[in-house]
Amino acid sequence: MKKNLLIPALGVFVGLLLFSCIKDTDFDQAENVTLTPVVELDLIHFDVAANEFFDEVTNTARLRLVDTTEIRFLDDTEIQESLLRADFLFRFNNTIPREFAVNFQFISEEGEETYATATVVPAGTMTNPSTPPDFIEVVEGEEVLQLTGANRVVISVDIPSADASLEGNLNLQSKTTYYLEIKERD
Repeated sequence: MKKNLLIPALGVFVGLLLFSCIKDTDFDQAENVTLTPVVELDLIHFDVAANEFFDEVTNTARLRLVDTTEIRFLDDTEIQESLLRADFLFRFNNTIPREFAVNFQFISEEGEETYATATVVPAGTMTNPSTPPDFIEVVEGEEVLQLTGANRVVISVDIPSADASLEGNLNLQSKTTYYLEIKERD
C-alpha cells in the first residue's frame, strides 16, 4: 500500500502560512528602531628602535619623531552624525632608558587641529621594560564634534636626549572603540 503524503503536507504548510500570527503586528514601530553598535578598530601601532633617535651620518640626535595616520572611519557623514563616544586605548612598552612625551593631534583636511591629547612614557631598560598602565582617552559630548572633524592623527614622540650608544625599543599598540547610535533621520 503506497500513500502519497505530498498533497496533505502541502495542505498543512499552506494552512500554517495563511493563519500565522501577523494580526497584532504594528509595522509603524519599524520607523522607531535605534541601533547602538559598538565598533572596535586598531588605530596606531609602531615599534621604534633607539637608533632611530640618532642620525649617525650627521652625528646628531633626533629628539622628535613624527608619523601621520589617516582615519578613514571618521570621514563618513553618517558616522559623524551617529558617534556618541570614542574610547582610545594606548598601550606602551619601553626598553629605552629615556622617558618619552607622546602627543596625539587629530588634524582636519584643512590642516587644523581638531582634538589633541598627550601622555608620558617612563624610561625602561632591556632587563626591566617600562609597561605603564594603559593610557585611555575618552571622548564624548562636545569633544566628539571636534574629533569627527579630523581625517588623520599625527603622533609625535619626543625624547630628552639621544646618542649612538642608546639601545632598546619603544612599542605602541592602540585601538579605538566607537559607540554609535543609528536611527532614522528626517
